[in-house]
Amino acid sequence: MLDGNYQFTSESVSEGHPDKICDRISDSIVDTYLTGDPDSRVAVETMCTTNRIVLAGEVRGPVSITNDDLEASARACVKDIGYEQEGFHWEKLDVSVYVHSQSKDIAQGVDASGNKDEGAGDQGIMFGYACRETSALMPAPIFYSHAILEALAKARHSGGEPGLGPDSKSQLTLQYEKGKPIRAASVVVSTQHAAELDQDAVREIVRPYVLKVLPDGWMCDEEEFYVNPTGRFVIGGPDGDAGLTGRKIIVDTYGGAAPHGGGAFSGKDPTKVDRSAAYAARYLAKNVVAAELAERCTIQLSYAIGISKPLSVYVDCAGTAQVSENELAGMLQDVMDLSPRGIREKLKLNRPIYARTAAYGHFGRTPDPDGGFSWEQTDLADKLKNMF
Repeated sequence: MLDGNYQFTSESVSEGHPDKICDRISDSIVDTYLTGDPDSRVAVETMCTTNRIVLAGEVRGPVSITNDDLEASARACVKDIGYEQEGFHWEKLDVSVYVHSQSKDIAQGVDASGNKDEGAGDQGIMFGYACRETSALMPAPIFYSHAILEALAKARHSGGEPGLGPDSKSQLTLQYEKGKPIRAASVVVSTQHAAELDQDAVREIVRPYVLKVLPDGWMCDEEEFYVNPTGRFVIGGPDGDAGLTGRKIIVDTYGGAAPHGGGAFSGKDPTKVDRSAAYAARYLAKNVVAAELAERCTIQLSYAIGISKPLSVYVDCAGTAQVSENELAGMLQDVMDLSPRGIREKLKLNRPIYARTAAYGHFGRTPDPDGGFSWEQTDLADKLKNMF
């Protein structure tokens, strides 16, 4: 890789993948509580298997939200994704709810009181990353892996491709020359499908969506285009494999092109820095690159539970920085309050904006008018540029 010529691979999974079903349900529960009270605390995990969903975790929020409401939210997610198959049907599956009140020991460390500001919801390290490989300032392999599956999902939901099922995965290997992606070396797509379709038929359904997503001239050679390599993918979703919240953290972030702190996002309210500080780190890294201060930027933040300030702020621009990285780390703390409260207020995170993040990546998305994906804005770029 020293000469910049190499191949790099990232994968994505669809909204109908078992793990992503669980992420969606957990984030829908976060949205349910934040709708009832923006200061709610939520940490809820989901497990799914053949015709069964289990919810577990701790919450602090409106007592008017009942277990029946949480069950209804879970069923609505499964219905919206499109599962009405014998082994996993939104109406027929069993839902068990084991959700209880938040620990008082955690609450006293996180809550503001007296002269103490609100503390981080946990200890840990969080990373953000941005680069110039795509218009979204995301690594190209994960960006296009997401886009392929999202295109297939839109076609399925619209009725344009009735032969496709909800469960699918993609994997894209890109060839890099002089550090820049130039074409696909291989493309892998596995998608659930109707029993009457054979492998060749599914291949021809998938092909135009891949061609539409990839830049012109990027399609791999035919022998490196793999669709349903096992030959058949009819049994899918939780009927084929169990799912859990938080098992696709590399899919959620940068596809392995940047470090990950280890904490999952879904099912957590924004007092949990696993989520909010990762969003803040992406926001800052993206603005650094948008300000043309670097071609790529990695930012690490670290926190201790109950402590409001970050313990460290690290910036690495992989030799592309136009300014001192140490000076840049200080400047970033000047332009944004990186306490848990400061992050939430700047990015307006105490809103029901999380179910939409559960599939196709938390990063590289277009900011929504209602504040969804606020961390994808580049509104700090001009200010950062003028500081140097």
